[in-house]
Amino acid sequence: MDPRMTEPTDAIRYPTLSPKGRALLDWMREHPAAPRFRNQSGNRLTAEDLAALADFEANLGMPPTASVPPAWVNGLIAHAYADVPHYRGLGSAPARLADIPPVSRADFSRDIAQFVPDSIDLSRLINFQTTGTTGHSLLVPSHPQVAGRYLPYHKRALARFGIVPSHGAGQVGVVLLGHQQPCFTYLSVTPQMNESGLAKINLHPADWNDPADRAAYLDALAAEFIAGDPLSFEALLDLPVTCRPRALLSVSMMLSTGLRQALEERFSCPVLDLYSMNEVGPIGVYDPARGGHVLVQDRLWIELLDDHGQPVPAGERGEITVTGGFNFCLPLLRYRTGDHASLAMIKGEPVLIDLVGRAPVWFRDASGGWRNNIEVTHALKPLPIAQYALHQAADGAFTLSLSAGSVHYADQASAAIRTLFGAVPLTITTLPDSAKAQQYSSDLSGVR
Repeated sequence: MDPRMTEPTDAIRYPTLSPKGRALLDWMREHPAAPRFRNQSGNRLTAEDLAALADFEANLGMPPTASVPPAWVNGLIAHAYADVPHYRGLGSAPARLADIPPVSRADFSRDIAQFVPDSIDLSRLINFQTTGTTGHSLLVPSHPQVAGRYLPYHKRALARFGIVPSHGAGQVGVVLLGHQQPCFTYLSVTPQMNESGLAKINLHPADWNDPADRAAYLDALAAEFIAGDPLSFEALLDLPVTCRPRALLSVSMMLSTGLRQALEERFSCPVLDLYSMNEVGPIGVYDPARGGHVLVQDRLWIELLDDHGQPVPAGERGEITVTGGFNFCLPLLRYRTGDHASLAMIKGEPVLIDLVGRAPVWFRDASGGWRNNIEVTHALKPLPIAQYALHQAADGAFTLSLSAGSVHYADQASAAIRTLFGAVPLTITTLPDSAKAQQYSSDLSGVR
């Protein structure tokens, strides 16, 4: 039998685990209020990996600020055209990055193996299954060191708010929240933080012996940081927790201004809105002082492209297209993310302005004029809505679907939509439980 198909042991999951780390894992799993953990995972970091990660963090550079691709891009192109099947099949490497055809999530979804370098050690490959709002499911190839490289960039994001992580042995550093069925849940430790605990838990009541245990368990863990998406944070607001994390980190979905303010008021700590993707890792963190998402990666080059794959003029909005990244199992060359923004240099830092996920969608208002989804985002963001989806049918009627925890804002949301679009037909519905809905869609988009 292929050893890669067998269930890994704890020695494989936690290669450097100490007795103190084991005791913390046992305590988190056996706590009287603990949930039912559906899965097992681990950091899989060897002593050699930890040394490499320390070197990686020590040599972290700053995000590119020049108007032309940095020199390392040429080396990446040469590597990809020599070692990555997809690019090797295109022939000789072009002289310019701009001459490489962009790729998208759909390309990865069709055959991700074509984008993995032949030189990768498959015995240590990790795959992450992810689904997006585009309908293209994706298996993201990774490696224990790649997973460990998230931490330095999260530290960089936290440092913007004056926060330096400190939790170590015997303490819980991070709780990752989900709120869906099914949800991947597990326990681990973080060797780079002296084996501080990490718990991925699901706030959906189905994963608990008693729904009241959710607050009790979170309070017992007393994590230094809590990470999640707007849906899980919305559920967190409804729990009578007394724990006070040093910061909340929102990932995966766009965070509304209203929900961020509600979380900051409740927990008296910064709420970091991280722009992050499984394919790319952390890309930027929202900084109110800069008016957008400040880039955090040092070896990530960003272009903004139009619908025809051409760079947009400086200062204009375009599709965020990335080259580089820190995942050596998936070297990126002009990867179209599906997200849109403009890019500006503010006080010497590259900043994504008015970031909106996925392609722009146009809606027709009551007078026959057109409004885009950015205007909808601005209209609804004062409300603490965790998730919503707006669709316009061919007859012009709107359907606004709200997450279950946000339905009590239906009247305010309806008023905001009608203020923007006028007296349009509007139906308010509830998103299905655990839905990962496409936020904006219109049967009229193509006729503008």
